[in-house]
Amino acid sequence: MNALTGAYVPGDSFLHRMPTGAKLAVLAVCCTGLILLPSVWAMAGAAVVVVLLYAVARVGAAAAWAQVRPVLWFVAALFVIQLVLAGPSAAVLVTSRIVLAVALAGLVTLTTRTSAMMATLERALRPARRVGLDPFRLSLLLSLTIRSIPVIAALASRVREAQRARGVEWSMRAFAVPLVVGALRHADALGEALSARGLDD
Repeated sequence: MNALTGAYVPGDSFLHRMPTGAKLAVLAVCCTGLILLPSVWAMAGAAVVVVLLYAVARVGAAAAWAQVRPVLWFVAALFVIQLVLAGPSAAVLVTSRIVLAVALAGLVTLTTRTSAMMATLERALRPARRVGLDPFRLSLLLSLTIRSIPVIAALASRVREAQRARGVEWSMRAFAVPLVVGALRHADALGEALSARGLDD
């Protein structure tokens, strides 16, 4: 199940040992803090902190790069839009916030087992029983949703690369059709895996 919903890298750093609930709370605080940072220099300081956290976690450069690579094409497009509409400083701030937030969320995923993440979400969702909802299934749904974001982003990146290779990078149809087909195939594979584990009802 971890292969389907997360990218956990085994380790014994303090980030690996940190309780899952505390990691999620710190993640929420840090992402809020990124929104409030007022300057490019402050954002640069935050970037240094994120890099140091990855170094402390010892998850490897390849795993770290894999967390932000899928969103870079979106960030590049957003940077150009912000540059035109709001200027270079605003463009750097907006895009840096997104990259660092994704990197922090990725670090939580890399240092947290899927089972621990689901257990924490399930405990947090226990009040949902009062309205007839299953906390386990809700936590599984949230985990799969979170994991699907980088999966679809990576798929979109591969489709873009294929478009460039074929010389049709400006064709919306050449982008949308493979993306939808790939997403449906991923959903089918995920459904089959869940069904094999008795989670299809």
